[in-house]
Amino acid sequence: MGLTTPICNQGGALVATRGLRSDVEYSETAFAKINLALHVRKRRVDGYHDIETLFAFVQDGDVLSASFADTLSLEIDGPFGAGLKADESNLVLTTALSLKAHFGVTQGAAIRLDKRLPIASGIGGGSADAAATARLLNKLWGLGASEQVMADILAPLGADIPACVFSRPSFGSGTGTALAFLDDSNIAARHVLLVNPLQSISTAAIFKAWNGVDSGAVDRGDIWDAAVAGRNDLQPIASVIRPAITDILTRLSQANPAMSRMSGSGATCFALFADVTSLEAARATLDPHWWSMASMLR
Repeated sequence: MGLTTPICNQGGALVATRGLRSDVEYSETAFAKINLALHVRKRRVDGYHDIETLFAFVQDGDVLSASFADTLSLEIDGPFGAGLKADESNLVLTTALSLKAHFGVTQGAAIRLDKRLPIASGIGGGSADAAATARLLNKLWGLGASEQVMADILAPLGADIPACVFSRPSFGSGTGTALAFLDDSNIAARHVLLVNPLQSISTAAIFKAWNGVDSGAVDRGDIWDAAVAGRNDLQPIASVIRPAITDILTRLSQANPAMSRMSGSGATCFALFADVTSLEAARATLDPHWWSMASMLR
């Protein structure tokens, strides 16, 4: 049986077409984000901070799926789904509503979020979910929007969202929304281990505690060399609030990774390895109460 669903016409408005099945479902991965380096450069008068960062993305993350419906709805499950609100305060629905308003969509969607990553953990989380929702609904509703258009629409919703829309290695500046894509040949397919002590941390509190000292720019050029030479200016602050971060990084460093660091404002840390054997050996030394995920960089 056919279902009416909108598509774009030449003027950008949406018209209806028939012939699509009601049981069609699309899915999209919300790729986990890591900050290979994160330098805080300046506290702005609007309360935000100018940063320089090297974004990279992991092949795994939360998973979103959607099918056609008359109205918008959100169902949340997965290991970290408990306690999350499935209302308009959730970035998934906020993103869907933004796309509906921008493109004049009248069709709904039944969206499901399989929340596999810890909450407030410095690896994209809600931003990656928002970006994946945009890519997902772009397919489901046949919007034909480019990644750049989606990034521009969603930028007001969160500084990390544009980078997560593209999910490509990039240099981020300003609040993180000004992006320059980088050659990923030196980091693609590296084995990555993510570790979180299952202790949430407030991004606002971490940035507020920054001492205001600009310790220098991120190197430009080869992304790997810049990452190794870089730092995360929020790591020392977060480690005081959550000492488990230091414990994690100590364990990871003992496994001689190519590099290890905290991501974002924490508390997730990451380590990059040359092979899966070294990664699994490192994983075996971790506290069993910590969350961990083995994957590869995209």
